[in-house]
Amino acid sequence: MTKNSMQGDHAVRIRPVEPQDREQICALLRETANFNASDIDIGIEVLVEALDHPETSDYRILCAVSAGDVLAGYICYGPIPLTVGCFDLYWIAVAGAWMRSGIGEQLLEAMERSLIAEQARRVYVDTSSTNGYAPAHAFYEKHGYRIVAILEDFYRVGDHKKIYMKELTRPDQAS
Repeated sequence: MTKNSMQGDHAVRIRPVEPQDREQICALLRETANFNASDIDIGIEVLVEALDHPETSDYRILCAVSAGDVLAGYICYGPIPLTVGCFDLYWIAVAGAWMRSGIGEQLLEAMERSLIAEQARRVYVDTSSTNGYAPAHAFYEKHGYRIVAILEDFYRVGDHKKIYMKELTRPDQAS
C-alpha cells in the first residue's frame, strides 16, 4: 500500500512500517508536544512489539515518508479484542515540518481504506479533553468521527476521556 503526496517538491508515500523507521518514530513521539513521558513510553513499547514480533502483534503501523525514507508522520492502529470488525486508532503523529500539509489526513485515509478492505465496521479513537487536544478533536470531526462517550475525570480530575467513533462503509455499501 503506497500513496504519494506532495509538499513543495518533496514526494511523500504511505507504506507499512519497516525496521529502519524505529529511531525516527521514537524521535517523533518525543517531540510531539501533547505526548507525556508515559505516552511516549507506551508508544515506543507498541512500536517495538510491532517491529520485533510482526507474526503475533496486532499493532499495525503505516508511515508517511519522503525521499530518503525521512519520516513525515505515522499512524498505529489495531483490532479491539473480543469485537468483530472494530479497531482502535492508537497513535497518529506528524513531524513539525509537515504539519498542515495533509499528511495526517492521508495516513487516516490509508488506514480506513485498509480496514474497509478487510470488512472492518468501526474505528474508535480515545483522546484527552484538554485544550492541547483541540486540534486533534477538530481533525477527527472533520473526517467523520463523532463523540460517542465522555468519561469524566478519566486521566486526572478535569481531564476527561473523549471517545470518537467512525462507521466504515465499503464502496459497495455506499448509498
